[in-house]
Amino acid sequence: MIGVVGGGQLAMLLVEAGKKRDIDVVVQTAAKTDPAAKKTSHVILHDPTNPVGTKLLAEKSRLITFENEWVDIASLLPIEKNGVTFVPKLQSIRPLINKITQRELLNSLDIPCPDWLPIPLKNSSDFDLPADWEFPLMAKAAKGGYDGKGTKIVKNLKQLKEFLLVEREEQWMLEKWVSFDKELSIVSSRDLKGIVRSLPIVETYQSKQVCDWVLAPADINHDVDLMVKNIVSSLLAELEYVGVIAIEFFYGSEGLLVNEIAPRTHNSGHFSIDACTSSQFDQQICITSGINVPMPEMLVNGALMANLLGLQSNYPKTLSQRLDDLRSIPGLNVHWYEKEEEKKGRKLGHVTYLLKNKDALPRKREALDVLKTIRSIWPTS
Repeated sequence: MIGVVGGGQLAMLLVEAGKKRDIDVVVQTAAKTDPAAKKTSHVILHDPTNPVGTKLLAEKSRLITFENEWVDIASLLPIEKNGVTFVPKLQSIRPLINKITQRELLNSLDIPCPDWLPIPLKNSSDFDLPADWEFPLMAKAAKGGYDGKGTKIVKNLKQLKEFLLVEREEQWMLEKWVSFDKELSIVSSRDLKGIVRSLPIVETYQSKQVCDWVLAPADINHDVDLMVKNIVSSLLAELEYVGVIAIEFFYGSEGLLVNEIAPRTHNSGHFSIDACTSSQFDQQICITSGINVPMPEMLVNGALMANLLGLQSNYPKTLSQRLDDLRSIPGLNVHWYEKEEEKKGRKLGHVTYLLKNKDALPRKREALDVLKTIRSIWPTS
């Protein structure tokens, strides 16, 4: 049995991957109605950020992984010292749980990323921008931001001054605006022997700063493919990282830039459940439990993944009608997270469609045709 800190959809998909391997998963989560809790009979009912709950989780399993990076390293170190194996190790994820320490790590390794500056915690009227920076700018919370939360586009000096005057409990950073042609993502794993395995690099498409859909594999040249994989290997080796990791990139006139790193399974890798010999969740289950890790190879020429976000309460079609309509599309795989309430913008599920075309351009046209049908039933939030 392995333990998972967290009970959302990523933990739920880990539970499902464990069942395929006959490996039981115990989850630490706040409510029995959380997605992962509905899929397993082994539940520790404690908030995932509560170390008391993680101690109880450790009594059920000495092998523990995480659903997300919102962990308090200091409170978990005594548990690790008591013989519990965290995957990844706490020391490995320490620089990754904060966007500022992520950027400091990238800078120290000479890995390209957007120019950035930390913003002081309290109001800072004397804060000066570098002379070569122009508006707009991107402000990002150092911790906790996801699905468009914890980000703000700053369009001019007036907005910047207003932003700096607001008292913040958490630290933020400012990022120089990046003009890019593509947003790319890779999900990779590193096992105890140091072997790195990667899913195909994908192109991600955003709507209101939330991932809308993903196309696998990305249409990129060999040099970009090699550079992405070299960056992944360098980071994993530097951190002595064991487990699954996701890295998002900007690619355009400024070259390849690392945007963010997620020390866990990731939305951009969901296509692998249906399209690969081993999904990102299977990789994490195998690595955490210490069994042989397979190579995650594509079974098909390509795949489309689209997120299903909660819509406004007065949307004409009911949730069940939308799901029925999606399930009637030939070849569409519907993954539903069984969340208790539909809230606007909330991730409720995703769908995957396996693409037939071998060449990049017709494959993308095929994906867009299917996406159009999906969005006619379930539009973006």
